[in-house]
Amino acid sequence: MVPEWEEAYMQYNHLKTILKEILIFRRLRQNQTSPPYQSPQKVILSERHSLYTAFSGLTNRVGNYNEENSSDTEEVILVTEIQHQEQCMHYQTMFFRSWEEGAENEIVFFKRLDDEFNKAICFYKRQVDEVVMEAEELNKQMDALFALKVRINDLNFHTSSTPPNSDPRNTRKKPNKDGFFRYSKSHKDQCHTRIRIITAWRTIFDGTKSDLSFNKRELRTAQAKLKQAFVEFHRKLRLLKSYCFLNQLAISKIMKKYDKVTSRNASKAYLEMVKNSYLSQSDEVVKLMDRVESAFITHFANANRSLGMKDLRPRAKKDKHGVTFFVGCFFGCLISLVVAVILTIRARDLLKSAGRDQYMINIFPLYSLFAYIVLHMLMYAGNIYFWKRFRVNYVFIFGFKPTTELGYKEILLFSSALLVLTLAAVPSNLEMEMDERTLSFTTLTELVPLGLFSVLLLIMICPLNIMYRASRFFLIVNLWHCVCAPLYKVTFPDFFLGDQLTSQVQLLRTVKFYICYYGWGDFKRRSNTCNQSSLYEFLNISIPIIPNMLANIMTFNWCDTLSTPQIKSP
Repeated sequence: MVPEWEEAYMQYNHLKTILKEILIFRRLRQNQTSPPYQSPQKVILSERHSLYTAFSGLTNRVGNYNEENSSDTEEVILVTEIQHQEQCMHYQTMFFRSWEEGAENEIVFFKRLDDEFNKAICFYKRQVDEVVMEAEELNKQMDALFALKVRINDLNFHTSSTPPNSDPRNTRKKPNKDGFFRYSKSHKDQCHTRIRIITAWRTIFDGTKSDLSFNKRELRTAQAKLKQAFVEFHRKLRLLKSYCFLNQLAISKIMKKYDKVTSRNASKAYLEMVKNSYLSQSDEVVKLMDRVESAFITHFANANRSLGMKDLRPRAKKDKHGVTFFVGCFFGCLISLVVAVILTIRARDLLKSAGRDQYMINIFPLYSLFAYIVLHMLMYAGNIYFWKRFRVNYVFIFGFKPTTELGYKEILLFSSALLVLTLAAVPSNLEMEMDERTLSFTTLTELVPLGLFSVLLLIMICPLNIMYRASRFFLIVNLWHCVCAPLYKVTFPDFFLGDQLTSQVQLLRTVKFYICYYGWGDFKRRSNTCNQSSLYEFLNISIPIIPNMLANIMTFNWCDTLSTPQIKSP
């Protein structure tokens, strides 16, 4: 289901609730006419069993007894068409058994069913009209793209008439009657194609300056954007097709339950009406899907159907068992390292050592940086877990490329691996004597935190397609947009990351301490004079202001596309 279309779907649960009321009324009326006495407990158990057998789907099909006890010629309902103001057909059901006792609930049921079905038809028709208009717009953009190709390649792009045999060998693409391109090799079709290209060029690029200059880079950019437009358009068509199927399935199921509860044969007439309605008879979406797939495979996949369908219909990302295994493995190593660090501290009695304060002032803040990063990743993994559980389409909201988004297991894998490396580096410092007997420190050991931080930065900017490159580059681009907030159009991922940075003030201060400690401090002797610098104190005060200032800039930059009440959000 599409969350944005939630109100447009049929309210199946509400219709099911009305059927339960009908069933309860019929059971109570049946119990009143039965003479044998039953205890209240048995009555309750009987009612629960009746509800269970009616809605569990474990009983026999409705046709098994409807064919025996009711006649096909017996009419229970009559469905008529009514022309509505929205130019979409509405349907109204007349219930012929309104004189029976308890028929009020059944009248309410069919009234509610008609409202839901009419709502679904009108919404579907509006969406179909929209996609038809979008298809025409895509057709114009395809004309413009082809005209741009001809302009760049300088293939007979002249507004004057050309000789008939000027270019008889080249193969052109011409639109078919549906509007999307097809191949044609006839000379007559080539002439029509030239006229169409010139018309498209004049229409789309009219009013611009005459000295237009285009290059192949701009052509590739335009082609990539149009390819993405085709993918999104095909996705919308698939969602519309799924919307149509789900509503028809809901009607079929609820009518079969109605026949089972009431022992009538009303589903046949109603489902026949659904079959003849616009929701079932309309084939514009299917035709558009075929045309889009054909055009996409021809122009963006080099006529390779498997490659084109892979882009149009990306498969759902599958969970890998190896990720789960390594998460558990790293978690076990993490527990072992924590125990090792605790035993080292206890065995050497480091808490009472003279170098304890020196260690906590100089070394502990260096390792706390990784703790802040891991904490942030754990919170993000929790968000993804609950988004998936409650079916929030975060991939679409954040604009992730399909099948490349990170799941909560991948984030847990990366965070657990980072924690293992951090805790493995801690004993290298703890092994040094932290008392007065220690006269010098090993330089290599003191550079371990800096080396770990450098490895983390190298992984982030690594251009190789390893370790989730798409997600890493997505984070870098959004981080750059946050830093240069006034220069870029603000998107939701940028705003989300900027809001997260306001909670990472201590992490930014730790990065500042890294620069000061290894740049101007005497890290070989575990000493620094950072707190004595006026610039350091000024940065210590201004760092909390910078993320909030950038977030406010992005908020005001977002005002052009948002309504006034949303500007007040922090």
